[in-house]
Amino acid sequence: MRLPRNVKLVEVGPRDGLQNESRIVPAEIKVEFINQLSETGLKVIESTSFVSPKWIPQLADSEFVLSHIKRKKNVQYPVLVPNKQGLENALKAGATEIAVFTAATETFCQKNTNCSLEESLNRCAEVILLAKKNKKINIRGYISCVLGCPYEGEVKASQVVPIAEKLFKWGCHEISLGDTIGVGTPIKAQLLIDAVAAKIPRRKLAAHFHDTYGQALANLLAVLEKGVAVIDSSVSGLGGCPYAKGASGNVATEDVLYMLNGLGIETGVDMEKILKTGRFISDFLNRPPRSKLGQVKML
Repeated sequence: MRLPRNVKLVEVGPRDGLQNESRIVPAEIKVEFINQLSETGLKVIESTSFVSPKWIPQLADSEFVLSHIKRKKNVQYPVLVPNKQGLENALKAGATEIAVFTAATETFCQKNTNCSLEESLNRCAEVILLAKKNKKINIRGYISCVLGCPYEGEVKASQVVPIAEKLFKWGCHEISLGDTIGVGTPIKAQLLIDAVAAKIPRRKLAAHFHDTYGQALANLLAVLEKGVAVIDSSVSGLGGCPYAKGASGNVATEDVLYMLNGLGIETGVDMEKILKTGRFISDFLNRPPRSKLGQVKML
């Protein structure tokens, strides 16, 4: 197997992980959560989202959270922005990295962003154009439902490629491919990567896989073999998608790290500190860690 020597882990727990929690997590807990993650060796921690509180009340405190975390040198703290207003609010709060998002299917866009796929892409283009005026802003692009949609079923690579190509050409430095409902399998994941990599450098691609059907680690190993070296994960397996019924959490950072360590792949992330942080947020949520490794360590 050809595997990368180093992998960048993008921790999405504070945003993608917490957004689907029914119990509101106080801003102070979120700040402490991010501060603990900052001490683990992670280089990218997606901190919050500047979406309307009407749609995701859990993230209504985005300005407070972003402005109160203890930023560490050489750690990025990207935030998700849905539109021009979200970008303006994020910049006021001190954002230096942002992410835009869309989906591979028309129906999911309608359910997730209350607009058509074309309108979603236009919003992304507007945000990217405005953000690029500030040359210090890094821009990431998310595409949801790249292997399957809860409303339209199987998604073909041919649906994903043109969207990824547009986001990259517009100015996204990295494209995160999201298996939002976790229906992908290793071969399908590899075929997707090959198709997208025909238009975009592999080093610019990230894998964002949910573990609904227990396939996330297998899929990640499969795309590692295809040269992907950026993995999105969520400590303690936090998360899901409020617009994808039945979608379980993101793949757990602890479990991904265990696999990468076993493969001899460097991440720079301290396992014990990740486990400690996973226990911290799980304790607050009054449940055991959802990661397999976290559960074993509690025995």
